[in-house]
Amino acid sequence: MAKVTNVLLVGVGGQGTILATRVLAGVLVEEGFDVKMSEVHGMSQRGGSVVTFVRYGDKVYSPLVERGTADLILAFEKLEALRYLPYLKPEGTLVVNDLALLPAPVLLGKAEYPYNALDILKQKVKDLVVVDAAKLAEEKAGNVRTQNIVLLGALAKRMDIPPGTWEKVVSENVPPKTVEANLKAFWAGWEA
Repeated sequence: MAKVTNVLLVGVGGQGTILATRVLAGVLVEEGFDVKMSEVHGMSQRGGSVVTFVRYGDKVYSPLVERGTADLILAFEKLEALRYLPYLKPEGTLVVNDLALLPAPVLLGKAEYPYNALDILKQKVKDLVVVDAAKLAEEKAGNVRTQNIVLLGALAKRMDIPPGTWEKVVSENVPPKTVEANLKAFWAGWEA
């Protein structure tokens, strides 16, 4: 029996975390895995924390990922990477967007943003992949709103799934007029 792989996608409302999760789950189903997915929303309207759990393998019984068991974490923002770091296995991979989105408490002067987040992550994570998704989305796809697919491409590179499956599922899950930009974004992330 193949082991179960645990993936977390963490971000902020409005970043496309849910779409990226649906694409990931679609890819895994397409590849024949048993997949369980759970969306956990905080204040998920624009600005609130969003986390989704995806577990896949031969047979998966629960969608929830426990602390210290995530094989992969895809973080759409640096503070969210720090917040969910306790879920990552010691040998796990963290793909993080080099992006700071200031939450309301920081904007209101009630909290400090950890501007040294990448330094902290570099000290704590053996397999850390930092992606400037906004820059790649703008330069390679011509659309900054494709950052989520850039990040998905970077995650996909670290998974044992053929790129053609990713292209098919991305194409099926984004609006038809954005397919070309999203595929460019995927490949920008894959190559990052």
